[in-house]
Amino acid sequence: MLLADLLAEEQVIYEIGRVKVGGRPGELPTVLCGSIFYHKHKIVRDHKKGIFDREKAEELIKTQEEWSDRTGNPCMVDVMGESAEALIRYLDFVASTTDSPMLLNGPTAEVRLKAVEFARDCGLLDRIVYTSVNYTASKYELDSIKELGVKYVMIQTFNPRDPRPKGALKLLLGASNELGLLNRIRKTGIERVLLLPSVLDVPSIGIAIDSIRLLKVKLKLPTGTAPCSVVGYWRRTRELGTKFKWMGFANSLALSQLAGADFLIYGSIRKAPEAFPTCAMVDLIIAYIARFYGIRPLTKRHPIYMFS
Repeated sequence: MLLADLLAEEQVIYEIGRVKVGGRPGELPTVLCGSIFYHKHKIVRDHKKGIFDREKAEELIKTQEEWSDRTGNPCMVDVMGESAEALIRYLDFVASTTDSPMLLNGPTAEVRLKAVEFARDCGLLDRIVYTSVNYTASKYELDSIKELGVKYVMIQTFNPRDPRPKGALKLLLGASNELGLLNRIRKTGIERVLLLPSVLDVPSIGIAIDSIRLLKVKLKLPTGTAPCSVVGYWRRTRELGTKFKWMGFANSLALSQLAGADFLIYGSIRKAPEAFPTCAMVDLIIAYIARFYGIRPLTKRHPIYMFS
């Protein structure tokens, strides 16, 4: 079994809002995160001011929740904003529309930190994941997220010096003469960290998959990836059309799950009707085979019970 090396030892589980993420394969279903208000999202009329079609946005969020309820796969909303003003407006709307956890996702530390301040003042930090920090993270940013009371941080594990899985591990743990990014964050007192191996193009999905397995074995932290967006930009997808695109989309999700992914950012939230049944099928297969290793689901809200 491809996941056998992840079944031997306990894995860390976090409870973010009402969602549990992490654990060994077969214990918890994959958490699926749909992105909203991203660049060129048609429901947004002004990306700087955060003006958008509220009715359509609510419909998309509710559709994701409906598929989550149907399959047993928990969901989060990946809330993306190009400015602090926009991101704050989006967070306020999403928080009032759903009780799902949210990825607070902005292009710069300045944008993210202003939005975190809003989230703190509104009492939302229990269901906010700071998305994200990477190899460029400054001491100011890390000190600020600590001071603002951030509880959950996502780390992009891409290492520009070594893009291989062992390079991701080195970025996180550091070398003999430098402090790794994971240790820098833990030094601030923040312990609840999620790991996100980056995907740059279709071939690099393989690097992300191998990174998931390595990081889960070595660090035992909740780990996931975002494999779908690159499929649409691949020239072969454009040549072969929509049917092939959806096949590639499903393949990238399934392969990530079989590597042990705890969560997946599946791209536009409008893809929920495709993402949830695809991942639910893989989750129930994983849970079934995990039984032979003495592992059973930790919740009745699992695809093996709800979608089999």
